[in-house]
Amino acid sequence: MLNLLLQTTIEGDHDDWNIERFSHLKAFLSSLRDEDGQFAFRVTARNRAKRGQPDPVLSNLHESDVDQLWLFAVDVGDGLTPQDCEGIRRFRLQGGTLMVTRDHMDLGSSLCNLGGVGAAHHFHSRNCEPDDARHCADNPFAANISWPNYHSGANGDFQRIRPVGSIHPVMLDKQSPTGIVQYLPSHPHEGAVSAPPHDSSARVVMEGESSVSGRRFNLAVAFERSEQGGRAIAQSTFHHFADYNWDPTAGSPSFVSEPAGDGIARFPEALRSTQQYVRNVALWLNA
Repeated sequence: MLNLLLQTTIEGDHDDWNIERFSHLKAFLSSLRDEDGQFAFRVTARNRAKRGQPDPVLSNLHESDVDQLWLFAVDVGDGLTPQDCEGIRRFRLQGGTLMVTRDHMDLGSSLCNLGGVGAAHHFHSRNCEPDDARHCADNPFAANISWPNYHSGANGDFQRIRPVGSIHPVMLDKQSPTGIVQYLPSHPHEGAVSAPPHDSSARVVMEGESSVSGRRFNLAVAFERSEQGGRAIAQSTFHHFADYNWDPTAGSPSFVSEPAGDGIARFPEALRSTQQYVRNVALWLNA
Protein backbone atom coordinates (compact mmCIF):
# COMPACT_ATOMS: atom_id res chain seq x y z
CA MET A 1 0.00 0.00 0.00
CA LEU A 2 1.31 3.43 -1.00
CA ASN A 3 1.09 6.50 1.23
CA LEU A 4 -0.66 9.39 -0.51
CA LEU A 5 -0.76 12.87 0.99
CA LEU A 6 -3.44 15.39 0.01
CA GLN A 7 -2.08 18.78 1.06
CA THR A 8 -3.18 22.42 0.77
CA THR A 9 -0.95 25.48 1.02
CA ILE A 10 -3.26 27.32 3.46
CA GLU A 11 -4.13 26.95 7.10
CA GLY A 12 -7.51 25.44 7.95
CA ASP A 13 -9.70 28.47 7.17
CA HIS A 14 -13.27 27.19 7.10
CA ASP A 15 -14.30 29.83 4.52
CA ASP A 16 -11.60 28.95 2.00
CA TRP A 17 -10.49 26.01 -0.12
CA ASN A 18 -9.20 24.06 2.87
CA ILE A 19 -8.58 20.31 2.66
CA GLU A 20 -12.10 19.45 3.87
CA ARG A 21 -13.36 20.67 0.50
CA PHE A 22 -11.59 17.75 -1.18
CA SER A 23 -13.30 15.04 0.86
CA HIS A 24 -14.89 13.31 -2.15
CA LEU A 25 -11.45 13.00 -3.73
CA LYS A 26 -10.03 11.54 -0.52
CA ALA A 27 -12.84 8.99 -0.30
CA PHE A 28 -12.42 7.97 -3.93
CA LEU A 29 -8.64 7.58 -3.70
CA SER A 30 -9.02 5.60 -0.48
CA SER A 31 -11.35 3.18 -2.26
CA LEU A 32 -8.96 2.30 -5.09
CA ARG A 33 -7.60 -1.23 -5.19
CA ASP A 34 -4.49 -2.69 -6.79
CA GLU A 35 -4.24 -5.69 -9.12
CA ASP A 36 -4.36 -8.06 -6.14
CA GLY A 37 -7.61 -6.54 -4.90
CA GLN A 38 -5.93 -4.83 -1.94
CA PHE A 39 -6.41 -1.16 -1.13
CA ALA A 40 -3.84 0.75 -3.17
CA PHE A 41 -3.46 3.90 -1.06
CA ARG A 42 -3.39 5.01 2.53
CA VAL A 43 -4.63 8.59 2.17
CA THR A 44 -3.82 11.40 4.58
CA ALA A 45 -5.34 14.88 4.10
CA ARG A 46 -4.10 18.02 5.83
CA ASN A 47 -3.72 21.79 5.59
CA ARG A 48 -0.39 23.46 6.08
CA ALA A 49 0.73 24.68 9.49
CA LYS A 50 1.16 28.40 10.24
CA ARG A 51 2.15 30.46 7.22
CA GLY A 52 5.53 32.11 7.22
CA GLN A 53 7.09 29.19 9.04
CA PRO A 54 8.37 25.90 7.60
CA ASP A 55 5.56 23.36 7.52
CA PRO A 56 6.66 20.38 9.67
CA VAL A 57 5.48 17.86 7.04
CA LEU A 58 6.38 19.56 3.75
CA SER A 59 9.80 20.79 4.87
CA ASN A 60 10.69 17.24 5.93
CA LEU A 61 8.83 15.38 3.20
CA HIS A 62 12.04 13.76 1.95
CA GLU A 63 12.40 12.07 5.35
CA SER A 64 8.80 10.81 5.48
CA ASP A 65 7.12 7.62 4.30
CA VAL A 66 4.96 9.52 1.79
CA ASP A 67 5.01 8.11 -1.77
CA GLN A 68 2.72 10.61 -3.52
CA LEU A 69 2.04 14.27 -2.80
CA TRP A 70 -1.11 15.85 -4.24
CA LEU A 71 -0.48 19.55 -3.63
CA PHE A 72 -3.39 22.01 -3.88
CA ALA A 73 -1.89 25.49 -4.12
CA VAL A 74 -4.80 27.62 -2.93
CA ASP A 75 -2.73 30.45 -1.43
CA VAL A 76 -2.22 34.00 -2.70
CA GLY A 77 1.55 33.65 -3.05
CA ASP A 78 2.72 32.85 0.46
CA GLY A 79 1.77 29.20 0.84
CA LEU A 80 5.21 27.58 0.58
CA THR A 81 8.37 28.59 2.42
CA PRO A 82 11.84 27.98 0.95
CA GLN A 83 12.21 25.09 3.40
CA ASP A 84 8.92 23.57 2.21
CA CYS A 85 10.05 23.80 -1.41
CA GLU A 86 13.38 22.21 -0.57
CA GLY A 87 11.67 19.35 1.24
CA ILE A 88 9.41 18.73 -1.77
CA ARG A 89 12.33 19.00 -4.20
CA ARG A 90 14.37 16.44 -2.27
CA PHE A 91 11.28 14.21 -1.96
CA ARG A 92 10.89 14.09 -5.73
CA LEU A 93 14.64 13.69 -6.28
CA GLN A 94 14.47 10.54 -4.16
CA GLY A 95 11.70 9.14 -6.38
CA GLY A 96 8.62 10.67 -4.75
CA THR A 97 5.82 11.63 -7.13
CA LEU A 98 3.67 14.76 -7.40
CA MET A 99 0.32 16.05 -8.59
CA VAL A 100 0.50 19.83 -8.34
CA THR A 101 -2.39 22.16 -9.09
CA ARG A 102 -3.49 25.78 -8.65
CA ASP A 103 -6.10 28.20 -10.09
CA HIS A 104 -6.53 31.58 -11.83
CA MET A 105 -4.39 34.73 -11.90
CA ASP A 106 -1.90 34.53 -8.98
CA LEU A 107 -3.78 31.97 -6.90
CA GLY A 108 -1.21 29.37 -5.90
CA SER A 109 1.76 31.34 -7.17
CA SER A 110 3.96 30.11 -4.34
CA LEU A 111 4.50 27.15 -6.69
CA CYS A 112 6.96 29.33 -8.58
CA ASN A 113 9.40 28.75 -5.71
CA LEU A 114 9.15 25.01 -6.21
CA GLY A 115 11.21 24.58 -9.38
CA GLY A 116 10.77 21.56 -11.65
CA VAL A 117 7.00 20.99 -11.74
CA GLY A 118 6.49 24.53 -10.51
CA ALA A 119 7.96 25.83 -13.78
CA ALA A 120 4.95 24.39 -15.62
CA HIS A 121 2.59 26.83 -13.86
CA HIS A 122 2.09 30.36 -15.23
CA PHE A 123 0.60 33.20 -13.24
CA HIS A 124 -0.33 36.83 -13.73
CA SER A 125 2.75 38.32 -12.09
CA ARG A 126 5.11 35.35 -11.91
CA ASN A 127 6.45 32.97 -14.57
CA CYS A 128 4.21 34.63 -17.17
CA GLU A 129 3.65 33.08 -20.59
CA PRO A 130 4.99 34.92 -23.67
CA ASP A 131 1.47 35.45 -25.06
CA ASP A 132 -0.15 36.63 -21.84
CA ALA A 133 -1.67 39.69 -23.54
CA ARG A 134 -4.09 37.42 -25.37
CA HIS A 135 -5.46 36.03 -22.11
CA CYS A 136 -7.00 39.31 -20.99
CA ALA A 137 -10.22 38.97 -23.00
CA ASP A 138 -10.83 35.28 -22.41
CA ASN A 139 -13.29 35.71 -19.53
CA PRO A 140 -14.88 39.19 -19.60
CA PHE A 141 -17.43 38.26 -16.91
CA ALA A 142 -15.02 38.52 -13.97
CA ALA A 143 -13.73 42.09 -13.83
CA ASN A 144 -11.83 41.41 -10.58
CA ILE A 145 -9.90 38.43 -12.01
CA SER A 146 -7.26 38.98 -14.66
CA TRP A 147 -5.29 36.48 -16.74
CA PRO A 148 -4.73 33.60 -16.76
CA ASN A 149 -8.47 33.12 -16.45
CA TYR A 150 -9.90 30.56 -18.88
CA HIS A 151 -13.66 29.98 -18.79
CA SER A 152 -14.34 26.28 -19.40
CA GLY A 153 -17.88 26.51 -17.99
CA ALA A 154 -19.71 26.91 -14.70
CA ASN A 155 -18.78 25.13 -11.50
CA GLY A 156 -20.99 22.06 -11.34
CA ASP A 157 -20.93 21.60 -15.12
CA PHE A 158 -18.42 19.65 -17.20
CA GLN A 159 -16.11 20.27 -20.13
CA ARG A 160 -15.15 18.08 -23.07
CA ILE A 161 -11.40 17.54 -23.10
CA ARG A 162 -8.98 16.52 -25.85
CA PRO A 163 -5.77 14.49 -25.72
CA VAL A 164 -2.62 16.16 -27.00
CA GLY A 165 -0.06 14.16 -28.97
CA SER A 166 0.10 10.41 -28.49
CA ILE A 167 -2.41 9.12 -25.95
CA HIS A 168 -0.83 9.30 -22.51
CA PRO A 169 -1.65 6.54 -19.96
CA VAL A 170 -3.51 9.03 -17.75
CA MET A 171 -5.97 9.55 -20.61
CA LEU A 172 -7.00 5.91 -21.11
CA ASP A 173 -10.59 4.91 -20.38
CA LYS A 174 -11.85 1.46 -21.40
CA GLN A 175 -15.44 2.40 -20.54
CA SER A 176 -15.46 5.41 -22.86
CA PRO A 177 -16.68 4.97 -26.45
CA THR A 178 -13.46 6.57 -27.66
CA GLY A 179 -11.16 4.65 -25.30
CA ILE A 180 -9.97 7.91 -23.74
CA VAL A 181 -11.09 10.18 -20.92
CA GLN A 182 -13.58 12.65 -22.37
CA TYR A 183 -14.78 14.87 -19.51
CA LEU A 184 -13.56 16.84 -16.52
CA PRO A 185 -15.39 19.32 -14.29
CA SER A 186 -15.54 22.83 -15.73
CA HIS A 187 -14.56 26.03 -13.96
CA PRO A 188 -14.95 29.72 -14.89
CA HIS A 189 -11.37 30.64 -13.97
CA GLU A 190 -8.83 28.01 -15.00
CA GLY A 191 -5.13 28.74 -14.76
CA ALA A 192 -2.34 28.24 -17.29
CA VAL A 193 0.17 25.38 -17.56
CA SER A 194 2.70 24.38 -20.20
CA ALA A 195 5.66 22.06 -20.58
CA PRO A 196 8.85 23.86 -19.46
CA PRO A 197 10.86 24.33 -22.68
CA HIS A 198 14.13 23.05 -21.24
CA ASP A 199 12.67 19.92 -19.58
CA SER A 200 12.56 17.04 -22.06
CA SER A 201 10.71 14.87 -19.54
CA ALA A 202 7.56 17.05 -19.72
CA ARG A 203 4.76 17.27 -22.27
CA VAL A 204 1.18 18.51 -22.47
CA VAL A 205 -1.24 15.56 -22.37
CA MET A 206 -4.68 17.23 -22.53
CA GLU A 207 -6.31 20.50 -23.45
CA GLY A 208 -9.67 22.21 -23.01
CA GLU A 209 -11.48 24.99 -24.82
CA SER A 210 -12.76 28.29 -23.51
CA SER A 211 -16.55 28.47 -23.62
CA VAL A 212 -16.22 32.24 -24.16
CA SER A 213 -13.43 32.77 -26.68
CA GLY A 214 -13.09 29.29 -28.18
CA ARG A 215 -9.39 29.44 -27.39
CA ARG A 216 -7.79 26.09 -26.58
CA PHE A 217 -5.67 25.91 -23.46
CA ASN A 218 -3.62 23.30 -21.66
CA LEU A 219 -5.16 21.33 -18.82
CA ALA A 220 -2.37 18.98 -17.75
CA VAL A 221 1.37 18.51 -18.20
CA ALA A 222 2.95 15.13 -17.42
CA PHE A 223 6.56 14.69 -16.29
CA GLU A 224 8.30 11.37 -16.73
CA ARG A 225 11.03 10.13 -14.41
CA SER A 226 14.22 12.08 -15.01
CA GLU A 227 17.29 13.41 -13.26
CA GLN A 228 14.86 15.68 -11.39
CA GLY A 229 13.19 12.65 -9.84
CA GLY A 230 9.86 10.87 -9.90
CA ARG A 231 6.86 11.32 -12.16
CA ALA A 232 4.60 14.34 -11.80
CA ILE A 233 1.45 16.01 -13.15
CA ALA A 234 0.83 19.76 -13.33
CA GLN A 235 -2.92 20.57 -13.52
CA SER A 236 -4.53 23.88 -14.59
CA THR A 237 -6.96 24.14 -11.67
CA PHE A 238 -7.72 22.43 -8.38
CA HIS A 239 -11.40 22.68 -9.30
CA HIS A 240 -11.05 19.50 -11.33
CA PHE A 241 -10.82 17.76 -7.93
CA ALA A 242 -12.90 19.88 -5.51
CA ASP A 243 -16.10 18.62 -3.85
CA TYR A 244 -17.99 21.68 -5.14
CA ASN A 245 -17.18 20.77 -8.74
CA TRP A 246 -18.07 17.11 -8.33
CA ASP A 247 -21.24 17.96 -6.41
CA PRO A 248 -22.26 21.64 -6.03
CA THR A 249 -24.54 20.77 -3.11
CA ALA A 250 -21.32 20.28 -1.11
CA GLY A 251 -21.04 24.06 -0.98
CA SER A 252 -18.24 26.54 -1.55
CA PRO A 253 -16.53 29.42 0.28
CA SER A 254 -18.66 32.56 0.60
CA PHE A 255 -16.52 34.51 -1.88
CA VAL A 256 -17.61 32.27 -4.80
CA SER A 257 -20.20 34.44 -6.53
CA GLU A 258 -21.00 32.73 -9.85
CA PRO A 259 -24.08 30.49 -9.93
CA ALA A 260 -23.30 26.78 -10.15
CA GLY A 261 -24.54 24.54 -12.94
CA ASP A 262 -25.99 21.06 -12.64
CA GLY A 263 -24.39 19.39 -15.66
CA ILE A 264 -22.53 16.71 -13.71
CA ALA A 265 -25.66 15.85 -11.72
CA ARG A 266 -27.64 15.45 -14.95
CA PHE A 267 -24.88 13.54 -16.80
CA PRO A 268 -23.22 11.02 -14.43
CA GLU A 269 -20.82 9.91 -17.18
CA ALA A 270 -18.90 13.16 -16.66
CA LEU A 271 -18.18 12.30 -13.01
CA ARG A 272 -17.31 8.72 -13.91
CA SER A 273 -14.88 10.04 -16.53
CA THR A 274 -13.35 12.42 -13.97
CA GLN A 275 -12.86 9.63 -11.47
CA GLN A 276 -11.25 7.47 -14.15
CA TYR A 277 -8.76 10.26 -14.76
CA VAL A 278 -8.05 10.54 -11.02
CA ARG A 279 -7.52 6.78 -10.85
CA ASN A 280 -5.20 6.90 -13.85
CA VAL A 281 -3.08 9.66 -12.36
CA ALA A 282 -2.76 7.98 -8.96
CA LEU A 283 -1.74 4.62 -10.44
CA TRP A 284 0.52 6.06 -13.15
CA LEU A 285 2.56 8.22 -10.81
CA ASN A 286 4.12 5.25 -9.03
CA ALA A 287 3.87 2.64 -11.79
